[in-house]
Amino acid sequence: MPLTPLDIHNKEFGRRLRGYDEDEVNEFLDQIIKDYEAMIRDNKELQNQIAGLQERLGHFANIEETLSKTIIVAQEAADEVKNNAKKEAQLIVKEAEKNADRIINESLSKSRKYALEVEELKKQAAIYRARFRTLVETQLDLLTQDGWEKLEPPESRARDRDSEPRVREIVE
Repeated sequence: MPLTPLDIHNKEFGRRLRGYDEDEVNEFLDQIIKDYEAMIRDNKELQNQIAGLQERLGHFANIEETLSKTIIVAQEAADEVKNNAKKEAQLIVKEAEKNADRIINESLSKSRKYALEVEELKKQAAIYRARFRTLVETQLDLLTQDGWEKLEPPESRARDRDSEPRVREIVE
């Protein structure tokens, strides 16, 4: 157990012949007591400061730990948002590709349909032209037969012969 200033003050030394000067020893002991009391006060103040600094250190350690956890949570949240954005972007791209494929397929289908319709119309036009040509040729043949000439006056026959090559040319 450490000495206290009171222990030093109450300390009694035995007396011997030719011992130390008692006043000088008491004066020295008083000086030691003052210094010892000052050291004890300084020590208590330093211990109080250490306790206060340790408390502040604990507080800052808690803040540091909280900030560290907050940063980790924020980083995880940022990573999650980034991953979700990537997934959403991939889904949007896939959806756009599907729509593009669908639009292309529909366009190709319509294009084929229109091409078939055009071909059908061309065939019908060719058939119509052939029938019309046949009809016109049949009518021309009927007109050029001998039976009609008897019914017409002679001057109109000459005009019809001149126009017949032009009619055949137009029909062909």
